[in-house]
Amino acid sequence: MSFGGQNMQSPRLNLNSDYSQHPYPPQDHSYNNSAYSFANSNSQQGNYSPVDSRQYPNAHMDNNNNYGNYSSGWAEKTQTGNRKSKMIVIGSIIGLIVIIAIGVGVGVAVSNNNKKGSSSSTGSTSSGDTKGWVMSQNNVVKYNPKDLSQFEKDTRLKKSLYGMAYMPEGAIMPACGATFEGVLEDVMLMSQLTTRIRLYGTDCNQTGLVMEAIKQTKTDLTVYMGIYINDDDTVYTRQRDEVKKLIETYGTDHIAGVTVGNEYILNKMTAAGGADPTSAPGVAAAEFLVTKIQDTRSMLTSMSLPKTIPVGNGDAGSYTNTQLLSAVDYFMSNIHPWFGHLPVEQSAGWTWQFFQDNNVALAATVPNNPELFIAEVGWPTKSSDAENASNGASDASEANLQIFINDWICQANQNQTKYFWFENMDQPWKDAQFGGVEGWWGLFDAKKQLKQVTLPDCAAP
Repeated sequence: MSFGGQNMQSPRLNLNSDYSQHPYPPQDHSYNNSAYSFANSNSQQGNYSPVDSRQYPNAHMDNNNNYGNYSSGWAEKTQTGNRKSKMIVIGSIIGLIVIIAIGVGVGVAVSNNNKKGSSSSTGSTSSGDTKGWVMSQNNVVKYNPKDLSQFEKDTRLKKSLYGMAYMPEGAIMPACGATFEGVLEDVMLMSQLTTRIRLYGTDCNQTGLVMEAIKQTKTDLTVYMGIYINDDDTVYTRQRDEVKKLIETYGTDHIAGVTVGNEYILNKMTAAGGADPTSAPGVAAAEFLVTKIQDTRSMLTSMSLPKTIPVGNGDAGSYTNTQLLSAVDYFMSNIHPWFGHLPVEQSAGWTWQFFQDNNVALAATVPNNPELFIAEVGWPTKSSDAENASNGASDASEANLQIFINDWICQANQNQTKYFWFENMDQPWKDAQFGGVEGWWGLFDAKKQLKQVTLPDCAAP
């Protein structure tokens, strides 16, 4: 899926799955027309519009319209990880017994010497520490206004997500109403969930606000910056130059990569009325992207930075080709089982299998070994109209979001699947313009209240 700020893509998914040697799904499968993409042909105003319906397949349905079993490969990979984990646990237990035996003796002696010593733990929420602290913009985080690195943690939040797809509130051109206070609140919340966030563009100072909030909160978040691409070179140049300025200002410690373009091939294929990214329009779109990717890489090289910043691209799950993959350090794939018409109970396995079939397999055919991410994955919790309240197999609901959370997060972490949760909060502007489920993908609601879900406590890789 794509976000639209002035020239930025929103995090949403788009899927088709044709690649040159293994079309997926079969061409006679139907597609859901609820998918959206950001299409901006104007350098001054963002435009987020519905995309052609072909991008979301009824994937892997048999001739009797039954869904295949998507749990086997997913579960098998998880079980392999479990066997390794068990061996590690057994070894750890033996080591722990030895350590405890030594520690007991040492601890008794030390304890006697420290009975009169003070307990000097100074956590940000300990008694007396919060005098003078204030509540954040939406009253969800209490923090010290004199030191933004001190803020209360929400015990419901677990650092279990590999990454989070993020667009600040008010980051849409030409209005550009994003504020430091709003972004600060988001960074405080997201830093309790993940160490990585994915952005879609630099306009409206959104990336600058994020980098400043990370600096002042002293959190361990790293950012995949985004440069939105359309056919207007001034849009690209403006954002490329902003990336350079931000690196000069904030350094490279909290920058994980620069993503050049999001769903550009999808948009080009949609405009051409095609669905094959290996066709002439798809190859032409990839070649255009490659020139921008190479230009961004050259800009970064010219800066003589202390580390190499990877340069990548993002697109709908199957809208890529070898021309593009051969030119990137990483590829971000937007994959949403909701738009594949999947029952929520099968969605985690399907997402992983779709990623293997459409991205992992194709990347294996190019020599540069690009790093692969699932850049958008999640489940909507509501529809603004009855027509889109179900994908034909499951409803948009918080209950089903919980099922997908349970089935996806810990298993993906254990499988070392690199993914970005879509998305941090609901987006009222998308609901107002497009209705359906578009505005309701957040883990938090629009007021940044955690929805009625329980997050698992399993460390992300």
